Amino acid sequence: MKDLTVGNEAKLIFRFALPMVFGNLLQQMYHFVDSVIVGRFIGKEALAALGASSPIFYALIAFIIGIGSGATIVISQYFGAKELDKVKRAIDTIFIFLFWASIVITTIGISFSEEIFTLLRVDEAVIPMATSYFNVFMLGMIAFFGFSATSSVLRGLGDSMTPLYFMLIATVINIVLDIVFIVIFNWGIEGVAFATVIAQTTAFIAGAIYLTRKHQIISFNIFQFTFDKELFIKSIKIGLPTGFQQTFVALGIMALIRIVNNFDTDALAAFTAASRVDALAAMPALNLASALSAFVGQNLGAKKIDRIKKGLKATLGMAWSLSLIVMIVVIFFGDHIMRLFTTDANVIQYGNNYLIIVSSFYLIFSTMFVIHGVLRGAGATLIPMFITLFSLWIIRIPFAIFLSKHFGINGIWWAIPIGWSMGLVGSILYYFSGKWKSKVIIN
Repeated sequence: MKDLTVGNEAKLIFRFALPMVFGNLLQQMYHFVDSVIVGRFIGKEALAALGASSPIFYALIAFIIGIGSGATIVISQYFGAKELDKVKRAIDTIFIFLFWASIVITTIGISFSEEIFTLLRVDEAVIPMATSYFNVFMLGMIAFFGFSATSSVLRGLGDSMTPLYFMLIATVINIVLDIVFIVIFNWGIEGVAFATVIAQTTAFIAGAIYLTRKHQIISFNIFQFTFDKELFIKSIKIGLPTGFQQTFVALGIMALIRIVNNFDTDALAAFTAASRVDALAAMPALNLASALSAFVGQNLGAKKIDRIKKGLKATLGMAWSLSLIVMIVVIFFGDHIMRLFTTDANVIQYGNNYLIIVSSFYLIFSTMFVIHGVLRGAGATLIPMFITLFSLWIIRIPFAIFLSKHFGINGIWWAIPIGWSMGLVGSILYYFSGKWKSKVIIN
């Protein structure tokens, strides 16, 4: 565990974020490798099915993940205040909550998957593959939530290295099983889902065994977990806005998919592949923001406000540097990157246009998320929720509809950075208001 309330701010945040960057890059490699193998060995229809499934999965889990993020903030602030008994009870509480939530979400997802794909106007030829992949993928919900919760808790305690090791194990297993199930056994798109479920389950079991035997605070024994109603309510109060925000973001992505589906399967396949690249490119900034949230949570708990401003400046410098490098790589090599997924000329052209347009605004994206990292670490999650909803539903989606009618598929791509730009303006205004400083939960 790492105490983030003492020491050089930039070094602490960088060292804390680095394992998270590698870990989440590995996690994104799940989806990246899945898409490459599906596009190359099954076809663009299967690639489109993969893309249609992702936002539905995200929509189902987003609210629960948001609540979990509230628990992480509670844990980090109590850890900063050195109230370890409450840290332990908060950890127990979030594991109990996520276990039952995973059961409910799995049932809902499998029961209504085909109807949801129909609602999104997914091509009828793609729906059977999308449904098969999605239903198998949903069987891994308990393992997914378990491993995600374990990783988030450890980061709230300042331990970002351990989750990296288990994510590395999961990624290797996933890639190997992708090749075995699809290339050798010819299982089709269901093989990709089975590979991911097995990999996530293995990582979760390994993490649970490690926590039970090695960790100072967490003892992963479901028969000894204690549900603390008071701490859960605190987690809800902080996490509820983030949960709603994540849910509406997921629904926004589904709305974007519906707009993309007004074109053809090539457009959806291109969106799937390009968004996989985009997700990888965004990881450094997102994880620096997450590291900053843990840093802010601990330092607010320790009443060290001056360190937060220094941490923000250091994080912005790192995020801008990395975003600039990523932007240059994606712009100049986007065409070659798209060829990893498919040989279809239309899909490559659509996807390359997406990458050029969207990556040109990575500096704006990274700035917005780093500022949100400060706000979330402080527990001030309500205003960022409204900012996100405004930039998505009032700006991005209407612009995507309007611009797509006048500029085709590229109009949808342009709507994404337009939404980011409006979101950044709102984030900066709220940060400089200083109202987020009063949201700390530690008296």
